[in-house]
Amino acid sequence: MTIAWSSICRTYFCLLLLTLTLAGGTSSHAGPGKFVNPITDVCWECLFPITIGGFRVSPSGEDTDNPRTPLCACATPFPRVGMPISFWEPVRLVDVTRIPYNLVNMGGLQIMDTGVKGAGNVSTSRNGKTRESFYQVHWYAYPLLYWLELLVDFVCMEKGAFDLAYLTELDPLWNDDEMSFIINPEAALFANPIAQAACAADCVKASVGFSFDSLFWCGGCQGTLYPFTGNVNYHIGGVQASLLIVQRFIAKLHRQGLLWGTVGKDAYCGEHRYPMPVIKKSQYKTQMTYPIPNTDGCQPLGRTEIIWGAGREFPKDGEDFGYLIWRKRTCCLL
Repeated sequence: MTIAWSSICRTYFCLLLLTLTLAGGTSSHAGPGKFVNPITDVCWECLFPITIGGFRVSPSGEDTDNPRTPLCACATPFPRVGMPISFWEPVRLVDVTRIPYNLVNMGGLQIMDTGVKGAGNVSTSRNGKTRESFYQVHWYAYPLLYWLELLVDFVCMEKGAFDLAYLTELDPLWNDDEMSFIINPEAALFANPIAQAACAADCVKASVGFSFDSLFWCGGCQGTLYPFTGNVNYHIGGVQASLLIVQRFIAKLHRQGLLWGTVGKDAYCGEHRYPMPVIKKSQYKTQMTYPIPNTDGCQPLGRTEIIWGAGREFPKDGEDFGYLIWRKRTCCLL
């Protein structure tokens, strides 16, 4: 695969133009953050493994189960037969920040004043025994493979432009646990010691592979996915809390119908996707981009951060976080 440098330059020009446009009408203050370098800050090994027709064609990489049939068929836009292919695709960027409207993955651009409701913090809980925290999230459309033209005219690849698609500062449900009950009423079923104890098994499973999709209320080693808000009741560290927030936000977008299923036979044809109101955790991996890019590998949702996350949080500029989201894709390749 060769990288089209003209495409990279075009992408950076668009990002620079967007930055100047935003800064022109808003605060020019720069907070913690930096632009993601698509060459040096991305773990390109996370593209693998690739499976075609039920056979793995690349030796490295962690993967979930794939269709084992050698052929697949699609009826749209015209009847055709192909081979099923499965791969991992970098599709989204996400900021996890204590500072409202601070675009971590956009160089720390501050697009509005910070003196608003919903400012993030880390504090001691009321019982004085644990710490709790609150973070805002910014979600970017980031179809990196399409920009760099690594796979030209590949029907399975997500296409589109860079876009700041979601800011939790504008979401009244994000900082209110009780109000968020509207979209996650089942949270009441899992607010008990038995359900929470099951998350220990989810942590173990995620640390040696992928977490249990059946334990959809668990965030593996990071905590519980409910409620779908930015409030972390058991803050152990910034990396742990930010990873939990990322999982919660992905689960929230699935519940709101903004993220769909992209794996399995139902996702074969073209850009076809199917509704998935309950998150399938094994469909995603994360890779830290800020404050210190983790280019050594991607982490399945729920995996412990104790080993790879050491030293990636530090005072001032190292207390906000950026992540690249890798999504599993299954498609019928012609």
